Amino acid sequence: MDKFISVADIADPLGGYGENLKQLLDLMGSYQKQPLKDSEIGRGKTIGLLFFNPSLRTRMSTIKASQNLGMQVISMNTSNDGWALETADGTVMDQGSAEHIKEAAAVMGTYCDLLAIRSFPSLKDRKSDYAEQVINGFVANAGVPVINLESATLHPLQSLTDVFTIDSLSKKDKPKVVLTWAPHVKALPQSVANSFAEWMQHYDCDLTIANPSGFDLSEKYRGDVTVMHDQDAALKDADFVYVKNWSAFEDYGTVGDFPDWKITAEKMKLTNDAALLHCLPVRRNVVIDDAVLDSEQSHVIQQAGNRVLAAQAVIKTIIS
Repeated sequence: MDKFISVADIADPLGGYGENLKQLLDLMGSYQKQPLKDSEIGRGKTIGLLFFNPSLRTRMSTIKASQNLGMQVISMNTSNDGWALETADGTVMDQGSAEHIKEAAAVMGTYCDLLAIRSFPSLKDRKSDYAEQVINGFVANAGVPVINLESATLHPLQSLTDVFTIDSLSKKDKPKVVLTWAPHVKALPQSVANSFAEWMQHYDCDLTIANPSGFDLSEKYRGDVTVMHDQDAALKDADFVYVKNWSAFEDYGTVGDFPDWKITAEKMKLTNDAALLHCLPVRRNVVIDDAVLDSEQSHVIQQAGNRVLAAQAVIKTIIS
């Protein structure tokens, strides 16, 4: 594995995912038991973390994972610590951007053995966002492996975490997993939902996506997964309920006003005593009620803790 941008990066030469995904899950399980068992493998190596957007779990879990492997960590916020970057080719740079991604990525690649990038979409121009200029610019110019810490369209470390969490908690061979839209006060990226749909299609489960009409995810990522516009019907007999808001893909970036899609204790009663998951942060009593988040069905803290395992497994696989 020479980069980690999407699930495609764990595909074998014949296009399969099962064995490589199993190896990552097994490695995560081993780190859960012995987090420091590979503490020497990263000695003398440096990982550079570059954040174009805020981060709590992604930043701390990736730093912790790198340190568990014995690596040195350099972390930067672009808004405060670096120059404004230009990503487009052929631009006359006489406006706000002081440095082009070609030079910035190449220079960072000389300082670091591995780069990890976080960059959200603008949610104003779908074509530009889905072109992934930032993450692709680093992949093309850094000269070292690049890890996606959440891009405009995908969040693969979160999705690997989610697969591991579901696999750890599942009580049956093929659980029913429901990814459900929920309300929010502002427009959020489709990246977590896109990525979850993409990864879960390579895990043995019965996946359903529930969202209001007009909020279907890009077909590129949801594939032929069943999409339901009736949340209650989708939740029936679910073993896992993954709650996440996303803004519209078609009417790009719009929020949507559907307060009835909030996850409540009554809605969870429709499920098969389902485990509740959410990538966090979550706006309490807007997205999910307190009664659900504070219940025994909620596994959001365990899920967040598994972020360290996912980052550590990916980094170890790349550097070794």
